[in-house]
Amino acid sequence: MSKIYFLSTVRNLLRSLTVYSIGEAFIKIVHLLIGFFIATIITTIVSQTGDWGIVAGAVTVTYIELIGKYLCAICFKRLNSLRIGIVYGLFVDALCDLLLKKF
Repeated sequence: MSKIYFLSTVRNLLRSLTVYSIGEAFIKIVHLLIGFFIATIITTIVSQTGDWGIVAGAVTVTYIELIGKYLCAICFKRLNSLRIGIVYGLFVDALCDLLLKKF
């Protein structure tokens, strides 16, 4: 009895999963990488003038949050991948800067 229940549960789970095509997954990955690239550009431009680091960070976070507000209302998944790439890219750059300053 429990074996049949387990198999039917697994079968229902596999049916409920959304199946992505390779093209859609590829587009999401490309948007994520473009977001990382944009984050690198932003941190490079900000680091040219060290005085404006805090202001530029506040403007960037505000911009990212405004994009998030509008994307949640519209639900563009591709642009959301771009936004996630920018946020994670900024996080990775900040973490690298923090670790390089310690050592």
